[in-house]
Amino acid sequence: MSTAKRRGSLQMQDIARIAGVSSSTVSRALADSPLVSVQTRARIQRLAADAGYAVNPVARSLRSRQTGVIAVAIPLVHELDPHLSDPFMMTMLALLADALSERGYNMLLSKVATHEDGWVQRLQQPGRADGVILVGQSFEHPSINDAARAGMSLVAWGTQLRAQKYPSVGTDNRLGGLLSANHLLDHGRRRLAFIGDERLPEIRHRFDGYRAALRARGLRPLADLHVRSAFAAEDAFRAARRLVEGSCPFDGVVAASDVIAMNAMRAITEAGLRVPQDVSVVGFDDILLAAYAQPALTTVRQDLPRGAVALADTVIAAVRGDKPASTVLAPTLVVRASA
Repeated sequence: MSTAKRRGSLQMQDIARIAGVSSSTVSRALADSPLVSVQTRARIQRLAADAGYAVNPVARSLRSRQTGVIAVAIPLVHELDPHLSDPFMMTMLALLADALSERGYNMLLSKVATHEDGWVQRLQQPGRADGVILVGQSFEHPSINDAARAGMSLVAWGTQLRAQKYPSVGTDNRLGGLLSANHLLDHGRRRLAFIGDERLPEIRHRFDGYRAALRARGLRPLADLHVRSAFAAEDAFRAARRLVEGSCPFDGVVAASDVIAMNAMRAITEAGLRVPQDVSVVGFDDILLAAYAQPALTTVRQDLPRGAVALADTVIAAVRGDKPASTVLAPTLVVRASA
């Protein structure tokens, strides 16, 4: 086959197949984009030259245009009152802004209050963003999977789920739930309540860890000691008050977040009980306020600085055309005065 003929018939996907990478990686490599490593660029450019492949400069310009922006979206479909006021969320967003800025990207923030088909894909419309970071999975795992199957460059903060098609970064939530419950059990507590919405993927795994810890000690998780709660402070307080006013006694609380835990302590003390003498409480997250609660909150720490860096690096790797793996962070029990 003549060089001219090969040059006219070869397509970018042919070069991608030869190189064992995606077409977008070939496009960036032939445009000398720094998003592709020097070694990979050199290898792809050499393969293209050997195959007699030449890029249409106008088409290349259209395909390789980058915005320098990463869309950061917070799915809040699970919240009745979807406001961006949660201390955990504020900390994560600040850390993400720093991590992306250090890597030469701007952050475009949005929240998703209600489900709409195709909402994930719209975050990466042409000219809007190069990639997408989702802070949380909410009830939207199928939508995120659909976007990943469509080839979007994305990553989600959350927990690993069955048949997951996208990379995620998040804490080992089952282990976190185990740490919480085992700490209470080790200190003589036997009737442990759980406050949180187990329908959410991360909370479900914390709930699974809590139940596994009880069963390992020969104890049965009681349905009356599981109270569903959103993350908002007032909802958490109402949920804890229902628990306190119920007919099922308890001596320990595993809370799905620090905000829930602190409002549980408020409901417990308002009912005339003492923390930790009568009821011990363990939170989850280790937000800044946890150390200043009264009493100071024992909690499971999520490594948010490391998580934000992993989210930024993962989405940038996806933008480059790589297939980044998920990252699971180890939780740490921080013992203070509440348990």
